[in-house]
Order: sequence, then structure tokens, then C-alpha cells
Amino acid sequence: MDHVDFITQQWEQERPDLDVTAMGIIGRVKRLYLAYQSEMEKTFQRFGLNAAKFDVLATLRRAGAPYELSPGDLLKATMVASGTMTNRIDRLEADGLVRRKVNPADSRSFLIALTDEGLVLINEAVEAHVVTQAGLLAEMAPEDVAIFKALLSKALVAAGSR
Repeated sequence: MDHVDFITQQWEQERPDLDVTAMGIIGRVKRLYLAYQSEMEKTFQRFGLNAAKFDVLATLRRAGAPYELSPGDLLKATMVASGTMTNRIDRLEADGLVRRKVNPADSRSFLIALTDEGLVLINEAVEAHVVTQAGLLAEMAPEDVAIFKALLSKALVAAGSR
């Protein structure tokens, strides 16, 4: 029995007319997210990063060489507001991890590119991040991880179709 069971059992006792199944699932997803995020933040902090900075650097890294994207492509890949992205880029540029460069295809626009220092840092950070994430699932049997992955994928698709 976990904490969410305690909450849903109270609701079931007080309001037996309500089906709180979804409340239990969503409550667990929320608590799980918070637990996972807490551990991942510890890893990011070891590299002088936070989740927002990691997100931008990882997006540029997984884009492949030459590790650069337009601000619009970064926005699409990270799903944050324009002002938020500008702030993230400004901070990463001040840290020497990214640079703005003129877009050779359109001199009126620019690209955001990883610096050499940024590339080294994100390569190290993503390796540690993957280890942290694997550790978060280490207590689960491999077949349970596969089921969990499939069910979460279905839930995400269902939520996105609304």
C-alpha cells in the first residue's frame, strides 16, 4: 500500500459514489515524476546544470553534427515559450556552452550551436543522466519495465488525443 492508496481509500469511504481510479493513477504518475525529477536534478547539478539547461544542450546534441538548430526548431523540440527559450539560450551562452551564429542559409536569422565546451559537458552529463535513470528503474524486473513502458506510451497517446 502506498500513500496514494491511503488517499483513494479515504475518498472511497467518504464518497463511495465516486470512481477514484483515475485519481489514483494520476496521483501516482505525479508522485513518480517528482521522485524521478529529484534524482535527475542531483545529476544535473553535478555538471552545473538544471533540467532546463540540460534540455537545450541535449536537444542540440541529439540533433547530430554540427550540433546546431534554429531557435524555432529548439522551440519545437522542447515545447517551451519563445521568451523562455531566449532566456535559456542567453544563460547557456553566458556560460560558454552555446553560441549564436549567423544562419548561412538566411543571414537575417541565426542558429544556436554547441560550443566545444558545451559538447564535452553534454556528453558527460547525458552519460550520467542515463545511469541515473536506469538506477531509478533498477528495482523493477525487465519484463515489468517493458510493460510499464508500453502502458505509459498508451496513456500518453490517449491523453494527447483529447
